[in-house]
Amino acid sequence: MATSRIEEYKAAADRRRKRFAYLTGIFGLLLITFSYYFYQVFFEANIETKGRPTYVTIRPGYSAKQVLDSIDASGVVVDRLSLHFVARLMKYDQLVKPGRYELKDGYTNRQLIGDLRTGRNRLPLRLTFQSLRLRQDLARRLGEAIDAPAAKFDSLLSSPTYTKSLGFDTLSILTMFIPNTYDLAWNTSADNLMQRMKKEYEKFWTPARDAKRKALGLSRAEVSVLASIVEAEQQQHADERPRVAGVYLNRLRRGMKLQADPTVVFANQDFTIKRVLNKHLTLDSPYNTYKYNGLPPGPINLPSIASIDAVLNPEEHQYLYFCAKDDFSGYHAFARNEQEHLVNARRYQAALSRAGIMK
Repeated sequence: MATSRIEEYKAAADRRRKRFAYLTGIFGLLLITFSYYFYQVFFEANIETKGRPTYVTIRPGYSAKQVLDSIDASGVVVDRLSLHFVARLMKYDQLVKPGRYELKDGYTNRQLIGDLRTGRNRLPLRLTFQSLRLRQDLARRLGEAIDAPAAKFDSLLSSPTYTKSLGFDTLSILTMFIPNTYDLAWNTSADNLMQRMKKEYEKFWTPARDAKRKALGLSRAEVSVLASIVEAEQQQHADERPRVAGVYLNRLRRGMKLQADPTVVFANQDFTIKRVLNKHLTLDSPYNTYKYNGLPPGPINLPSIASIDAVLNPEEHQYLYFCAKDDFSGYHAFARNEQEHLVNARRYQAALSRAGIMK
C-alpha cells in the first residue's frame, strides 16, 4: 500500500514538473515573441519615402488622431498599426506640438513620435508667393502660411490706417511683398508677418537699387507697378524684360499712354482673356492704360525680383511699340514708330485668327 502511494506521488510530481516546464516554455515563447514585436515596433524602420521628400504640417489645435491620419495619408508608413500603438504607449495625445516636420526615410516609430512630442527637428514655416494678382489672392496665401485666417490679412491690407502705418496706401501695399522664400516662426501673428514683410522690403531696396530708380525718376512703388506690367507682358523669357521695360519707360518720358494689354485684362477682372478687343478697351478704370496716361495706381501682380531689376536696368533703345511675334515663340516684335508696329500687329492678329483664338 505504501509503495502504491509513493508511485502515485511520483507520478503527480512528474506531471507537475511537465506542466511547469510546458507553462515555462509557453511563457518564454510569449516573452520572446513580445520582445521581438516590441523591438520591431519601436526600433525598426517604419517610414519609407523612397527618396521623395515628405512632410507633415501640424496646425495648432490638431489632435493626435488628426496628426496620425495625416501621416497615414502621406503613403510612407510601412505598418500603420504599429505607429498608432507606439503613439499610444508614448502618450502622444498629451504632447501634440504644432509645426512642420519631415518624415525622414528610415525613421522608426520611436524616433518619429519622439520628434513630434518634443518639437525636435521642427522645420520653420516656409512662405513663398508668386503669380498672385489680387489682394484676396495674397491674403489667402498668407493665411495658408501661418495660423491666421485670410480674412484677417484681407482686413489689414484693405485698411487705410494700417497700410499708412507701413508707408503705403491700400493699392500700393501690394508692392511691399517681394516674391521670395521666407522662413517664419510658428508663433508668427498676422501683424508680425506684415512687419516682417516690411523689413524684407527695406532690405531689398538697397542704396544701389534706390539710386537706379531715382535716376529713372520713379518711386519704389512705381518701379514695382511697372515691373508688374513687364512681367505680365513677358512671362516666358526673362531675358527680354529689360527691352520691354525700355519701351514703357520711353513712352512715359514722351507722355504717351502705355497702352498695355495686361492692364486692360486686369481692369476687366477677366483673366481668361487671350485677345484684347475694342470692347475691352472701353472700360472706365484707372487700370485701363488705353484710357489714362501714366502708370496705374497699383500693381497688376506681384512682380518677381527679375522683373523689378529689369525696370531698374532697362535696355536703352528707341522702341515705342511691341507686340507678340506671329510664331508664338513667346518673344516680341519691336517697332520705333506706329507704322512699323501696325505691320507687326497685323501679322500677329492674322496668326491668332488662323489659330482660332478669337477672344
